[in-house]
Amino acid sequence: MPVAKSALTPARLSARERVIVALDVPDAGQAMSLLERLDGLIQWFKIGLELYLSEGNGIVDTVRSKGCSVFLDLKLHDIPNTVAGAVRSASRAGAEMLTVHAAGGPAMLAAAAEAAAAMPAAPQLLAVTVLTSMDRAQLAAIGVSASPSDQVLRLAWTGWETGIRGFVSSAEEVAAMRQSFPEASLVIPGIRPAGSEAGDQKRVATPAAAIAAGADYLVIGRPITQAADPAAAAAAILAEIDGEG
Repeated sequence: MPVAKSALTPARLSARERVIVALDVPDAGQAMSLLERLDGLIQWFKIGLELYLSEGNGIVDTVRSKGCSVFLDLKLHDIPNTVAGAVRSASRAGAEMLTVHAAGGPAMLAAAAEAAAAMPAAPQLLAVTVLTSMDRAQLAAIGVSASPSDQVLRLAWTGWETGIRGFVSSAEEVAAMRQSFPEASLVIPGIRPAGSEAGDQKRVATPAAAIAAGADYLVIGRPITQAADPAAAAAAILAEIDGEG
C-alpha cells in the first residue's frame, strides 16, 4: 500500500508554523498584499478554489517565491484516474499540502496516494472528512444518517487504510481523531478567536482549544484577513497558541 508523505513532525512546529492563513481573495494582487502585511509572522498560506481558478498554478509559485509554504485546498473529488493526474500536476506546481475528498471512496484515495508516492516532491495529501459548514441536518439532507463525528471517523479510516496520513476535520472531532490516528497530521479549519463571528461555519473552536485537543495546523481566514490590522490579529493568535504550548 503506498503511503503519502508526512509533514514536519507536529511536536517540532512553532506557533508560526502551525497557522495557515486562508487566502480567500479573488486575485493575486490582494493575496500578495496580505502576504506583505503578514511577512515574518506566517509561514503557511492556503490557496483555495476562488484564487486558484483566477490565477492558476502561477499563484502557487508566486507565494512560494516569498519563502512561504502553500496548502493547495482543491478538495479533489473525481474518478481515480483524474484525481491521480491532478495530484501529479499539483506536485509539479510545488504545493506542500493538497486536499482530496475522503468521500471520493477508497479507489480514488488509493490512486491519489499512489500518485503522490511516485512523485519526487509530492505534497502531503490531506483527506477532507466532513466540511465544517455541515452539521447533522446538512448530512441528513444528502442521505447520511450518521452524526458528523461518526462520519468524520468513518471517512478518516477509509483514508488511512489507503495510505493517506493527513486529515481535515472540525475542532469538534479533533480529540477523537488524535486518539484514533496518533501519527496523522491533523489540519483544522473553522478556527475563530474568542468573540469572533462563526460566519458560515457550523463547528468551530478557538485556537487554544483546537491545539489542546490535538490539532497540528489551524486554518484561519476572516479573523486575520478581514481584521483592521491583519498583522496584529495574527500576532494575537500566535501568542495564544504559544501560551497553550
